[in-house]
Amino acid sequence: MKIPERRKHGKLSSRDPGHEESRDWIGRFIAANLPLLPVPDIPEIRLHKAGPQSGLRRLAARDPQFGSPYWAHYWGGGLVLARYLLDRPESVAGRRVLDLGAGSGIVSIAAAKSAAAEVWAADVDPYAMVAIELNGAANHVSIQPVAADLTKGEPPDVDVVCVGDLFYEAALAESVTAFLDRCLEQAMTVLIGDPWRAHLPTSRLRLLAEYTVTDFGEDVGSTRRSGVFALETKSPR
Repeated sequence: MKIPERRKHGKLSSRDPGHEESRDWIGRFIAANLPLLPVPDIPEIRLHKAGPQSGLRRLAARDPQFGSPYWAHYWGGGLVLARYLLDRPESVAGRRVLDLGAGSGIVSIAAAKSAAAEVWAADVDPYAMVAIELNGAANHVSIQPVAADLTKGEPPDVDVVCVGDLFYEAALAESVTAFLDRCLEQAMTVLIGDPWRAHLPTSRLRLLAEYTVTDFGEDVGSTRRSGVFALETKSPR
């Protein structure tokens, strides 16, 4: 299976985030209201980051389907995984990389900066697609956004799958883990960044590195230990 093409939107309302007119407006909104800032402890990368005055409620007011803007905030797993790829570029250099649940695109950007051959950033949130394009351009890297839930099918043709912060909910963690098992069956490397959330499959993880970083939902200025792991194949029963 190849990486799917970007979703064809057809006849959609101009308020739908998939519509080109709306995408342009969202891009201008993000550029104007979410300042482009160096990422804490990752000065090589800059991201459009939400702050108290960003007015994201204006996006929500335009779109009844607007979800939680996870793409606009730092997440511990994404931060440590991006830091790891930049510190150890040999883990992705010359390889095809999928960033699953890409959010802001921080891990994709780190992979591209570490000389990955190709990078795809997959997310189900259409607003994340706009943010990924803006953040990729701001960091002068080439990333292919993929608007799809890839966990529902067979893995795409890549060498490395990166997963940051997708184990915060039981049903999501189960779906993601099943997909990653299919990736392992095809001899792909699976790298996970996570601050030991409740549904992380810890018994199958090999710790590669630890960092102390901020995390989504934590108090301003607080940090926590987060790990980068390799997912290993399930032991036969």
